[in-house]
Amino acid sequence: MSSEQSSVNAETIEQTKQQIRSLVSEISQLSKSDIGPEEYYAAFLQRVVSALAAVGGAVWLVEEGRRLQLAYQINLSQTLLDSSSEDAGRHLRLLNQVINSGDGNLFPPLSGSTDENAGGNPTRYLIVLSPLRNDGQVEGVIEIFQRPDSPPATQRGYLRFMEQMSELAGEWLKTQKLRQFSDKTSLWAQADQFSRQIHESLNLRETAYAVANEGRRLIGCDRVSVAISRGRKCYIEAVSGQDTMENRSNIIAALNNLATKVVATGEPLWYEGSTEDLPPQIEDAIEHYVDESYAKSITVLPLRRPVGVDGGHQASTGHVDRDTDNLGEVIGALIIEQIETELPRNIVAPRMDLVYEHSTLAITNSMDHSNLFLMPVWRTLGKAAWVVRARTLPKTLTIAGLILFALCILTFVKKDFYLKAKGSLEPSVKQDVFVAVSGIVNKVHVEDQQLVQAGDPLLTLENTDLEVQLQEVLGQLQTTHEQLLSASDALTRGANANLSEDEKVRLGGQIRELHARIKSLELQHKLLLKKNELLEITAPISGQVMLSWDVEESLMNRTVEPGQVLMTIADPAGDWELELYMKETRSGKVDIARHDIKPDLDVRYVLATDPGAERDGTVADVEDITQMHDEEGHTVRIRVAINQADITDPRPGTTVRGKVLCGRAAIGYTWFHEAIEWVQANILF
Repeated sequence: MSSEQSSVNAETIEQTKQQIRSLVSEISQLSKSDIGPEEYYAAFLQRVVSALAAVGGAVWLVEEGRRLQLAYQINLSQTLLDSSSEDAGRHLRLLNQVINSGDGNLFPPLSGSTDENAGGNPTRYLIVLSPLRNDGQVEGVIEIFQRPDSPPATQRGYLRFMEQMSELAGEWLKTQKLRQFSDKTSLWAQADQFSRQIHESLNLRETAYAVANEGRRLIGCDRVSVAISRGRKCYIEAVSGQDTMENRSNIIAALNNLATKVVATGEPLWYEGSTEDLPPQIEDAIEHYVDESYAKSITVLPLRRPVGVDGGHQASTGHVDRDTDNLGEVIGALIIEQIETELPRNIVAPRMDLVYEHSTLAITNSMDHSNLFLMPVWRTLGKAAWVVRARTLPKTLTIAGLILFALCILTFVKKDFYLKAKGSLEPSVKQDVFVAVSGIVNKVHVEDQQLVQAGDPLLTLENTDLEVQLQEVLGQLQTTHEQLLSASDALTRGANANLSEDEKVRLGGQIRELHARIKSLELQHKLLLKKNELLEITAPISGQVMLSWDVEESLMNRTVEPGQVLMTIADPAGDWELELYMKETRSGKVDIARHDIKPDLDVRYVLATDPGAERDGTVADVEDITQMHDEEGHTVRIRVAINQADITDPRPGTTVRGKVLCGRAAIGYTWFHEAIEWVQANILF
């Protein structure tokens, strides 16, 4: 029987040892993992308590000021959690005693000295305490509550086991410290790069873009924007990830409004989804912007000119004073947004402060630099300073000499000064055919290029209104004649029948009235007949018809009005001339040249039909009025006499490009006279 019990006990002991080994292995693997403090301490303490079959336990960490902070606990008495209780005070002094000594120990139940300031075990359990070390320094203590009825050897085993587990926890703590140190080193490297980037340029826009883009990387948020104050309003100068901005877009306008409202208060804004405690004007602005941007978290920090920075010179301390009692002028705002990321405020805030400190200095210096008087001029001169350095000086002198030589040529060497104009080749003898009365073209008697004699019919118009008027006048004339005949007969019969004097006077007046009416109607009839004759349009002169080739299609059944030009009759056998349309801005020089040199200025021209041959002519006349040309705008028409022998196969309306010789002038003026005149008219005037 005893042998069977021994076998069962041995098997149970072996299973227990195996479980403890498994838990120790798990703790070892856990200490090598990359998990957070909360997860680690919970998993670590649960496995330690399970391995020791303990009642409970706790992990205490040493915070700043040597103050103990509970990291995790299992079955810790409520009395020990109440900081105001006497037992909790004795327990904390006991923990501090172990931390100060640096050695683990066992503390029996309800043990301790009679000294009120000494530590002690106020519980009914055996307390096993083991310090948690990192690089020789005690970072905390691990506490286990065990049943007190175990033998002394077993209790010492508890302490040895706890010391081993504390070493594993210390290795994890060391790894965490190294990782934090690495993160801080990386953060400071990023901060150093950020500082270099934003202070690299003194151009305000470049600095703003550097702050937005590099600041977003350093903070780890989704978007950073920089607003600059101009007067009472703020305007977005840069947005991270965007090379250009559309200032009229809804989202930029809403962000401008939000920055303006926050800067007006002078206080930072932290928005994380709730607007309950915000002023109404800021609440409306931020709700409008969130509707456009869908941001989950928005922080707006007013940028203030650092105290001790004046005119671009930083104080000797280099410290940016953000004390509310000593605030500088607001120069803009820094807007940080989280759209998809959700970083907690305690992580983001220190990075925002870092970005704020450097950004304020960089933007202040850039604004002071950009606002210097004639800064673009000084910047250009500074960039051009390389041309006078020793290595480039010979090249600079050579180039300067060539430029001076070219300027002398342009100024002192003269050449013929021509003014160009477009025009057309036209016969000297030509006359337009006008419409005298309105009507509809009923018949076309000629074709394009047809030769006609003066008086030959060209077109026949039809005017039904005129025909109706003629018939009405004829009818009225006939009726009036009949009335006159009737009145004359009545007067003649009345003389034989001894009519009264009054009746004779009435009939005599009626006869005179009818005679006057007949005279008026005959005059109207004569005028209508003359007007009717004008419906037959004839050639005013002998010559050639100048019209499009589809004469009948362009004129037939077309309504025409008085004063309208239907065609032109030109004498191709006579002389030819040029009509140049000189722009109004150039016509004054032509008038001066005609007055100072000679009236018949020389002209050179080329025909569009023969552009390879230049021909000569002279100015015959210059009109005194300015006319609107379809292509050239306001122009003055110039008639140019040409050598008739130069025109072998003239065509009316042939395009001509001519240039009028207006004397001699400096080469620079002949080439750039229009630019010079534009500057005189639009800039100097």
